[in-house]
Amino acid sequence: MRKDFGSKTWMYPLPVLIIGTYDEEGRANAMNAAWGGIHNDDTVCLCISRDHKTMKNLLKRKALTISFGTESMLKSCDFVGIVSGNNAPDKLEKAGFTVSKSRFVDAPVINELPMCMECELVKADGENIVARIVNVSADESVLAPDGLVDYKKLRPITYDSVRHNYIALGNVVGKAFSDGKELK
Repeated sequence: MRKDFGSKTWMYPLPVLIIGTYDEEGRANAMNAAWGGIHNDDTVCLCISRDHKTMKNLLKRKALTISFGTESMLKSCDFVGIVSGNNAPDKLEKAGFTVSKSRFVDAPVINELPMCMECELVKADGENIVARIVNVSADESVLAPDGLVDYKKLRPITYDSVRHNYIALGNVVGKAFSDGKELK
């Protein structure tokens, strides 16, 4: 038997995305956003409230970075989600984050988060953002011997919107585009 909950924003897993932008003076800002994902082959979509400093910056600078929250930086990732850049322009420093300017877009790369998508704004419709992925960069510390990102080294976290917990990804349980073939 199933239990009905009505309309809820419960989806598993929700990535913990740290959105980086520059303001009009060139100061870096970041926020934690769980409502985002892949939109198309080379675009991502995000839902960001218009009153967030990040949204204001994004609309002016037309660029953003999307870093993936990690287990080792969980407290810092949570902090940039609960403190507003509108009220605390130094929140990145308080979180223990340092930044480097992206080589591809006008947005900051957070050095302590080892994987980052560097994006340019395609469209903003209310609170809905579509951005084109220009580059994905990853620190060598999270690469496997084949040169690709190893999620076990990255240790990305996800957001549990039902209980408001952060969850580390677990073990590989199957092979995509392969395991179902035996049912053909």
